Amino acid sequence: MKSKFLRGMSHGIPICLGYLSVSFGLGILAVNKAGLSVFQASVISALNLTSAGQKAGIDVIAAGGAIIEMILLQLTINIRYSLMALSLSQKLDKCFTTPHRLLASYGITDEIFAVCSAQKAPLTPAYMYGMIFISAAGWIIGTALGAAAGELLPASVSMAMEIVLYGMFIAIVIPPAKKQHGVLFVAVIAAALSVMFRYALPVVSEGFAIIISAIAASMLAALIFPVKDVEKGAAT
Repeated sequence: MKSKFLRGMSHGIPICLGYLSVSFGLGILAVNKAGLSVFQASVISALNLTSAGQKAGIDVIAAGGAIIEMILLQLTINIRYSLMALSLSQKLDKCFTTPHRLLASYGITDEIFAVCSAQKAPLTPAYMYGMIFISAAGWIIGTALGAAAGELLPASVSMAMEIVLYGMFIAIVIPPAKKQHGVLFVAVIAAALSVMFRYALPVVSEGFAIIISAIAASMLAALIFPVKDVEKGAAT
C-alpha cells in the first residue's frame, strides 16, 4: 500500500509544481479583488480544487453576489467533474469501497483525471490518495504564498502577477481549439457574450453573466457542432 501511495505522489509531482504557480496568482486575486485574508484564501483552496470555480467564486464574493448565484455558478462550472468521476469509476480496483470513492472524489481535477485515465492498471485508493495529497498540497501552499505576497507586494506588481491565472485558462483552451472547431466556437461566443453583459447589460451580475454565457455558448455549439456517432463510439 505504501509503495502505491508513493507511486501516486511521484506521478502527482508535475501536477503539484503546476498548481503552485497557478494558485499563486489565485491567492493574489483573492486578496486584492475580494479582500480575503491569507487564511480565508487558503481554506477556499483546501475545500475547492478548481481554478475556474474558485476564480468565478472570488468574483462573486468581490461583487457581493447572492448565495444562489454562487451555487448556480459552481454547478455550471464544475459539473464536468461528475462526468470525470463516472469515467474513472470504470478503472477502479475492487478494493475501492464507497467510502474510498467519496474521499477520492474530493481530488478529481482535470489534471488528476488525465493522469489516472492514462494508467493501464486498475486504480487503487492508495495510488489516488498519493496523487491527490501532493497535488492538493501544491494548490493550497501556492494559494497561501500568493495571498501573502498580495498583502506585501505593491499593487502594480500584484496586478501584473494575476495574469498567471488567465494564462492557464488560455493554455487549456488553445490546444483543443486547434483540433476541434466546436471548442473554439464555444470560447469565442462565451467571451463575446461576457463582453456584452459587461458593457451593454451591466445590471446583470458577473456570476449570472458567466452562467448565461457558458450555457448559451454550449447549447449553440451542441446544435452547430453535434458529436458524430463515430466520435461517440471512439470515446466509449
